[in-house]
Amino acid sequence: MNIRRVSFDHPDAVKLNDQVQAEYAARYEDEGDATHLDPAMFDPPSGLYLIAYDEQDRPVATGGWRGRDNANDEGYLTGDAELKRMYVVEEARGLGLARRILAALEEDARAAGRTRMVLETGDRQPEAIALYTSSGYEPSAKFGYYRHYEASLCFAKPL
Repeated sequence: MNIRRVSFDHPDAVKLNDQVQAEYAARYEDEGDATHLDPAMFDPPSGLYLIAYDEQDRPVATGGWRGRDNANDEGYLTGDAELKRMYVVEEARGLGLARRILAALEEDARAAGRTRMVLETGDRQPEAIALYTSSGYEPSAKFGYYRHYEASLCFAKPL
């Protein structure tokens, strides 16, 4: 596997984002994640977006972080890095790709001076919950777009 830095609007990132949105829509019986994401949010040094490619150079996993620079009414704290769009295509699941991407994102956010990685997931994503809790994430106060939704679960990990 080859993990590369790409822009959030890279064609492969758009393709994988469309796939994860379809999965969210199926799991939650809605339109997918409505959180506004601008490609510039993932530009270094205030963010990063990664894609893992398999041996045939097919995009198979993705994830990114974006900086949250000020405490605000959405529940973010100064210095937060927010994990976004972690996804592995079905045929590549179980290979440890999400864990590798997560580690790379944490390392990059730490190097960029971020003090805490935060993420929001949903109660219908047990695989994600298992990954995050086994990687040292603990439940946190709710934040972000879905902070008022019962199905929303928020986690944080000091960097």
